[in-house]
Parts: sequence; C-alpha cells; structure tokens
Amino acid sequence: MYQREYNKKVRVGIVGAGSHTYRNLLPALHFLPAELVAICNRSEERLNRTIAEYHCNGYTCPEEMYEKERLDGVIMAVSPFLHPKLACEALAHKLHVFIEKPAAANTDGIKKMMDASLKYKKHVVVGYKKAFMPATCKVQEILASGLYPDMSSILAIYPIYMPKDGPASLKSGEFSEWMKNSSHPLSFMLQVAGPVKSVQALTNERGFGVIQLRFQSGVIGNLHLAAGEKPARDAYKVYGDGWSIEVDCSSKVTLHRGIPSYEYDYASSFASPGFEGGDLVWEPVTCQASPENKALFVQGMVQELEYFCNCILNDQPPIKGSLSFAKEITEIFEAALLSNGREICL
Repeated sequence: MYQREYNKKVRVGIVGAGSHTYRNLLPALHFLPAELVAICNRSEERLNRTIAEYHCNGYTCPEEMYEKERLDGVIMAVSPFLHPKLACEALAHKLHVFIEKPAAANTDGIKKMMDASLKYKKHVVVGYKKAFMPATCKVQEILASGLYPDMSSILAIYPIYMPKDGPASLKSGEFSEWMKNSSHPLSFMLQVAGPVKSVQALTNERGFGVIQLRFQSGVIGNLHLAAGEKPARDAYKVYGDGWSIEVDCSSKVTLHRGIPSYEYDYASSFASPGFEGGDLVWEPVTCQASPENKALFVQGMVQELEYFCNCILNDQPPIKGSLSFAKEITEIFEAALLSNGREICL
C-alpha cells in the first residue's frame, strides 16, 4: 500500500538526516502508515534543506522535538555510539523507537535500551534489513513447510573484514568495518538458523577469513569474510538432506531439489520426467516499475519500517528485529573480535 491509502497512521519524528536517512528511510515512508511530523539533525544547513523538501518541522535537539511535537514514535539513524543514549531519552518521553543497525557499539548499550524499553513499556525495533527482506522470508517459508527437513549447515559470503587486533578494537570502541556491517550477514543467519551456541574466528593478517558459528540446533554456520569486486555482492546458502537453498545478492532465491532417484552411474538426463525435482527460482520482475523490484523492498527497508509501524498500531512487542535479537548479534560481534582462533561459548 501507499501512505495516502492508510486510514490510520503513526506520527513519527526522525533523528539523523544523513545519507542513509535521505536515500532510504525518508523515501520508504511513502509506502507506510506513517506521517512524518519532524526531523532532527545537528547540521542546520542539511536540516533546513531536508525539511524544506519534506514540508515538516525541524529541530537540532531531539528532546525539544519530543516536547513540542505530538509523536507516536521516532526513527533513529545516527552513530551506534549515540543510539543507547538517544533511544533511552526517547523511551523516557514515552515514544516507541526504531534504530538503524548497528544497534549499539557493545552489549552494555543494548542492555540499557532493554531496561528502558521495559521500564517505559515502549517498543524498540532494530533495522536489521536482512532479517526482513523477501528473500529471507522465502527461505523461512521453505524451511517451515516441512518438505525440506534436516538443515545441516548455512554459509554466508559477505565483503567484510575484521580488525587486525580484535581485543584492542573492542576495547577502544573502534568504528570498524566489522562493527559497521557484520550485522548484515549475521542477521540473515540467525533469522534462518536460530540462536548461536559458540563463535570461532580464523582470519589472516588482512582480516579476511572465516567465522564459524555453532547453532543451538546443531547446524554449523560459516561466515566467509570476503574480498572481491566493486560493487560488492553477498550470497547465502542453506544446506539440508537432499536439497539446498541459495540467495544471490539478496534478489534471487533458488531452491535446488536435485534429480529424484539420482544414480551417478546411470543418470542420463539433467531434465528428468516430472516436476518433483529440479530448481525453483524466485526473483524480481525488472521489466515493470512495480514496488517488488525496488531496492527499498528487495533489501527489506520498507518491511522493517512497516513492522515497526504495525508494532505501534497493534501495541505488540517486536519479535523480529528485537533488542534481544540485537543483543545476540552484538555478542557474536564481540566474541569474534576476542576469538583469535579459539572457540568462545556464548
């Protein structure tokens, strides 16, 4: 649906008018049950240009916006070092909060937000778009069908690297590439395979390598920290007994079902009779200007904000993108930095 088609909307303010907000979050509101009331940003020049375009009120202080405007919730996209403080302030003003990833620089920041959310009885959703994107939802649907049991392993390939000195990076609070983007592949893996039991990192001197995850379900996960071409591509693969699922660049899902009764010595056709085997493919139809092929939908950004709006409208605590989910991702992020080849139990 589109904003003009909703009869009931949530009134939202935005904190942070940077590149991500301008390119993605503001355009996404066009498809949501949300009315943009005000924007807050430290830079007055950027703020004034943005509010002139969106015809809303502007502030340089979040608390002033909370006190002067009648808001239901606030959308935050600032530094992970600022998220806990700003989110707790918004919660104290009885506002629901959406925060972009990374939710915080460490687990202590997550815990502070969890305490404030519980104290003020307001919901917090974290923008882990890979957990919300259509490709992830399709993978979950396939697994939930019961037709493809016994998931054994999961692979994520993502263009990212770890700091050379993980413990030092963690202690100093370095805003590393690992802090900035590790939540993308991790959120897909956890959304599909569930909670993680232990973490083990093996990397070279440049920070590329493998993060091995042992899931509580018994599934083994490998996050391959990859170099590669620009623009970078990510890929995911889930393996089971007699099947696998592949997600390419977030926009193509392939269910590989193999050839029924396959025998290496005697198989004579790659296109065996019937429709029980072979591959099923889902991907956007790019010849049409429809929402399903827009990056805002393919990447899950509309869906994560829609989920936030619905949590407010229905007064239901989040399950996807919750602070508990954020805490687990942050614990994995920290454990990988401390691992240095050792297995660390969570």
